[in-house]
Amino acid sequence: MAFKDHFSGHAALYRDARPLPPADWFEWLAQQAPDRALAWDAGCGNGQASLGLAAHFERVVATDPSATQIAQAGAHPRIDYRVEPAERSTLAAHSASLIGVSQALHWFELDAFHAEVRRVAKPGALLAISAYGNCSVSRAVDAVERRLYADTLGPDWPPERALVDAGYRELPFPFAHVDTPSFTMRADWNLAQFLAYLRSWSATQRHAKRTGTDAIEAATPELAAAWGDPAEVRAVRWPFFTRVGRVE
Repeated sequence: MAFKDHFSGHAALYRDARPLPPADWFEWLAQQAPDRALAWDAGCGNGQASLGLAAHFERVVATDPSATQIAQAGAHPRIDYRVEPAERSTLAAHSASLIGVSQALHWFELDAFHAEVRRVAKPGALLAISAYGNCSVSRAVDAVERRLYADTLGPDWPPERALVDAGYRELPFPFAHVDTPSFTMRADWNLAQFLAYLRSWSATQRHAKRTGTDAIEAATPELAAAWGDPAEVRAVRWPFFTRVGRVE
């Protein structure tokens, strides 16, 4: 099964520029899981969520089909990184207490992945899906960023991005629903850090290959004017979407 690889070409930038999922999200998941023996981070990318899970579980198996992404992941004594697709993992049957997918479900073949979840999950294990939408900083910055996101880069977003923007509401989720509290996703960044994040977008990279132009560089003067002092640290916030189910 071929996988859609939008990030291997800039894996180091993705690792360094992306925000981290909320720490209390992982704490809450560990409290709901039947035990804390093993968590599976499917589609782990550079391992941002894997590290969050490792703070609460005795062992984490983190899988991604991109060897380049895995090579950029942060090492941890409790994390076992494996280059393999989420639809065909090497985890033992009925071994995982928690199966997490962070910002990756829209790339999966869902029927095959759901079958793999049922194979790997312990009775009562959790499947926890999370994703984050477009960011917000301030009215002035947001106005420039929205034009960049939708107008300049609109043709360069892969179609699966629409599933993220919709909070995964349109995707099937055939597991027993677990009520989930809301979580806040935030990073405190200066202008350079914010620009690096925008540059890590897959659409930014696709736009550069398609047109030969750097959309972030072109938008930087307007973004800088909206931001103000480039050294000023501002709160950047994202809507954080979750779906949690129990695998019976």
